[in-house]
Amino acid sequence: MKLRMEPLTVDCWPDLVELFSRPGLSVARGCYCMYYRRAGPHVRAPGVTYSESNKRQLKALVDRGVVPGLLGYEKQRAIGWISLGPREDYGRLKRSPVMKAVDDKPVWSIICFVVDPEVRRQGVAEALLNGALSWARKQGVRLVEAYPCDKRGMAADDSMWFGAKRMFDRAGFAEVARRKPTRPVMRKKLS
Repeated sequence: MKLRMEPLTVDCWPDLVELFSRPGLSVARGCYCMYYRRAGPHVRAPGVTYSESNKRQLKALVDRGVVPGLLGYEKQRAIGWISLGPREDYGRLKRSPVMKAVDDKPVWSIICFVVDPEVRRQGVAEALLNGALSWARKQGVRLVEAYPCDKRGMAADDSMWFGAKRMFDRAGFAEVARRKPTRPVMRKKLS
């Protein structure tokens, strides 16, 4: 599948909100890809839901000019999202026993994939990954890391936010660590 990839900016923010609002994406809608960006507990303003707080925090990043990920478009409709950026932007990775740093090399992390349920199992996540690698290369990134699931057989959609190992294998990633049987740490050098 071919997608048009766009960095998440103020201009396409409504497309992300619309994507996350679709049926079957309640986990994405609740998290707004903020869970791994925080190192500690999620502090919310009184009367603000967890979801709305995450949404506001992600929007604040975008408003400051941070590109926290990319949207994948089929025609004019966003059908997928991939969260990626410098590893140090993801505070929770430092404390993760599974995803902690392998070494001190500067690396960008791919954290999350969100695919519209209507187009799952059609190669959208793989197209998002390939588009993200191309975009990262243009940003001068030289090393990309991911933390996919490595399970036998079909996995439930809601457990595949990190992507499948075989998809990263096809994209030329190599396993560099495995601290949990089903969760490798994989890397790819970009030229």
